Amino acid sequence: MGGLRERRLLSDPARPTHLSMAALAGIAVLAVLFGSPAAVVESATDPSDVQALGVLYSALNSPPHLFGWTSSGGDPCRDSWKGITCSGSAVTAIQVSGLGLNGTLGYLLSYLLSLKTLDMSNNNIHEGIPYQLPPNLTYLNLANNNLSGNLPYSIYTMVSLNYLNLSHNSLSQQIGDIFENLQDLSELDLSFNNLTGDLPNSLSSLSNLSSLYLQENQLTGPLNLLANLDLTTLNIADNNFSGWIPQEFSSIPNLIAGGNSFANGPAPPPPPYVPPPSRPHNRNHTEAPTDTPQGPESKPFHPDNKNNKKSLTAGSVTGIVIGSTLGALCIVLAVIFCIWNLPKKKDDTRKNASPSLASATIGADRATDKEMQEQRLKTASVTSLKPLPPEKMMVEKVYGKNGSGKRPKVPITASSHTVASLQLATNSFSQDSLVGEGSLGRVYRAEFSNGKVFAIKKIDSAALSLQEEDNFLEAVSNMSRLRHPNIVSLVGYCVEHGQRLLVYEYIGNGTLHDMLHYADDSGNKLTWNARMRVALGTARALEYLHEVCLPSLVHRNFKSANILLDEELNPHLSDCGLAALTPNTERQVSTEVVGSFGYSAPEFAMSGVYTVKSDVYSFGIVMLELLTGRKPLDSSRERSEQSLVRWATPQLHDIDALAKMVDPALNGMYPAKSLSRFADIIALCVQPEPEFRPPISEVVQQLVRLMQRASMVRRSSGDELGYSYRVPEHEVSMTDLSF
Repeated sequence: MGGLRERRLLSDPARPTHLSMAALAGIAVLAVLFGSPAAVVESATDPSDVQALGVLYSALNSPPHLFGWTSSGGDPCRDSWKGITCSGSAVTAIQVSGLGLNGTLGYLLSYLLSLKTLDMSNNNIHEGIPYQLPPNLTYLNLANNNLSGNLPYSIYTMVSLNYLNLSHNSLSQQIGDIFENLQDLSELDLSFNNLTGDLPNSLSSLSNLSSLYLQENQLTGPLNLLANLDLTTLNIADNNFSGWIPQEFSSIPNLIAGGNSFANGPAPPPPPYVPPPSRPHNRNHTEAPTDTPQGPESKPFHPDNKNNKKSLTAGSVTGIVIGSTLGALCIVLAVIFCIWNLPKKKDDTRKNASPSLASATIGADRATDKEMQEQRLKTASVTSLKPLPPEKMMVEKVYGKNGSGKRPKVPITASSHTVASLQLATNSFSQDSLVGEGSLGRVYRAEFSNGKVFAIKKIDSAALSLQEEDNFLEAVSNMSRLRHPNIVSLVGYCVEHGQRLLVYEYIGNGTLHDMLHYADDSGNKLTWNARMRVALGTARALEYLHEVCLPSLVHRNFKSANILLDEELNPHLSDCGLAALTPNTERQVSTEVVGSFGYSAPEFAMSGVYTVKSDVYSFGIVMLELLTGRKPLDSSRERSEQSLVRWATPQLHDIDALAKMVDPALNGMYPAKSLSRFADIIALCVQPEPEFRPPISEVVQQLVRLMQRASMVRRSSGDELGYSYRVPEHEVSMTDLSF
């Protein structure tokens, strides 16, 4: 405004000189106050980066030696916060190694979309690694801390990662199949942790990996999947690896493998080919014979049987190969002799065995059920495209009436409660404690004597058949191991006196359905950015169920009423895994269809078939709710608008119609350029034919890209809040903003 007035004054020669001088003086003052970059109140740093760093600072207990940092506001790039590097308005590096930091990593690191380097090694950071990490990192170093839990699945999406060091922590559980997309990774260090289980198949796809450090863990199984990697350094010392050391390892310059349980000598030749038995097709993974049979535990391959670390040389491997050939041949002949002389009783046993036993090969006849299960897991194809779960979710069938039979062989990680304790916590399941009701039963708020609050789902016993009651503990065993920040965690259960109760973490800010459709002014809390986070968070929850868990878990009842919101409006998907208990009685099915009809995919309504693609359809309906603020079915509207999907779908590619569909509660405050992309994702999800709907992992990637584009718009926009907002029609005359 000052610049425009300046041009007018200078271009008018008729004005007196003293007036022109006064005007120029005023303009100079205005220029100092409003035109100087130093006087601009707006932060030079992207607001999302500022917010993420503020949360991180608070999570680290606000250490005073992080000079410049603050938990709220501030300008990291302009004020040169300690350890922060910027490029323009974007934070590109956080390097705070060895500063004695004590705390956690917070929950907003994923907001740092331009971050390339994160080095917080050599501190005292504890608890788990956040599930959602900065997606575009090339360098991640969290070594020498006190981190626990497992490796987050979000590493799977960090396709630019070149260096990953999580060594010297307390990480545990099995390493998930999370490395398939990390084609740029050159160095991986997971040493000195408590990691267990076999190595994931996706390690074999790291074509650019040169250094791998796995020493001092509790890893098991063979090493065949590492044989074809072009490694220069491999340290696998002091684990529980078994089988034979691949001959290809003799070419690795720096190899340390002592302190394991490798078999002596070379691997024997493979057994004669046995045609695989016919199996039902499993889309998640295929099974194939193992590359190398497993040998018995024996002393390590190296002569250093005192667990000292020694390098393997090419000469030592070659010598043992030559010296042990005759011994291996004798072993093969002995095995063939034993098989030939097996008693006929084994054939009778096989005829009466379960399908899984009947399909086993001859060499597995002596194995126990557990050994056979482990063998099937080890023979999963290396080319499987589905990532393995962080923890194998294989459970045994539960037998006995009323679910009172023996428990699953796989332990239930949730705690067991008595009916009396749950009655006390819910005031005998009083009406005042009732917070919700679904097709399987009611949900109560429970406050225990220690002050902790949980949600209790009381399963309606009339809704379960005898078989479903017997399956209850099996379902609990599966649900108790679901671990994802956007999934409501099952923490306990009860099976006393014929009761079936589930104890969940308590999310106390209501459901997405209520916040969108019922609560006064709550729609205003759900800004466009909050709705995007809800969509992405719930999509990631479905991705975990569909593509991390094996076999895939279908939610089957995905709707906004099953999306709980916490105080920060982060979404938490409930009822995950309850499909195993979904009743099959005519009464209950009709109840469920009525309750969720607006979300049901066409194939379910027509044939009762429900797959992961049906979940994707239901997710598209929830996205429509987020976009429009309307219910999936609303009998109060005109007949042509009562079904949300039928009304909205034809308009999703019409820009003008799309702008009119947006939830009025947003008051026009949304980035207009994101609107059509959001609608494109919806249109794909609600395709009538399931084969044309994308897998949920593709939906996640599209939503991530959408948020990244929105972030770039915020950085480049001159608007006060960083968005190019759609302006309501009644305000068009008041402004000339374009979008």
